[in-house]
Amino acid sequence: MNVSTHRKITRILISELDKLVSLPWIWTTIISSLIANLFLAAAFTSASAGLHETVGTQSTLDIGLASMVYLQAGFIILGILATCSEYTGGQMRTSLTTVPWRGLQLSMKHVALGIITIPAAFIIVLSGVLYPFIMMRDTPAVVELDVIIGTLAGATGYLTLTTLLSAAVGAILRRTTSTIVVLLTYYFILSPLSRDFLPRIRDYFPDTAGLYMYIPPSSDVIHGLTFIQGTGICMLWTLTLVIVATICHCKRDV
Repeated sequence: MNVSTHRKITRILISELDKLVSLPWIWTTIISSLIANLFLAAAFTSASAGLHETVGTQSTLDIGLASMVYLQAGFIILGILATCSEYTGGQMRTSLTTVPWRGLQLSMKHVALGIITIPAAFIIVLSGVLYPFIMMRDTPAVVELDVIIGTLAGATGYLTLTTLLSAAVGAILRRTTSTIVVLLTYYFILSPLSRDFLPRIRDYFPDTAGLYMYIPPSSDVIHGLTFIQGTGICMLWTLTLVIVATICHCKRDV
């Protein structure tokens, strides 16, 4: 890669970062996800603390991760807003006038979104995990440090991949409401139902495969996949949709 190409990529990446950080809805979604996750963590912690018979054996880490299934909704919306927002009011025409390299422009948008999502996801997941540890500090629950670190890294990775996957679907459909309906319907209705009707292939869906990225070894969930397998499948889904989104973006007039 020559110097001019490197500078071009850097400029496009900085431009995409500037656009994302200037969107109020991006920060509203992140802050709302943080607040909602803390409320959920408090609710799950209170419910678990009320079960005096089982609180001694229930993993505090499991309680901290119980909100992940709901937390992913915020990151799905985050990814959708990142790509669909430019199609509102003809902003995409302006972007493509400034950056005519369509494939590179969309690729850098995903990279910029990942840069924003990784620290946001880590902080939000960490807050949810720390809350039950702090509130239930008198409960006899021993969790190894390497398990906690691995779980935090896996949960952060899953939320980041989910955000990028959602951004790719948003770039394909180009409509905020339609994309939100499609993805939330899949993640919260179709996928849970399919686990009963399609048990043999459920582990290969992006959300189910992503589950194995962060569930601790001591969890009651049956481990159908390893951490590496779950991560690989989730990454493959994300990469495939990003490629499809890039191809569609390059072939369209706008």
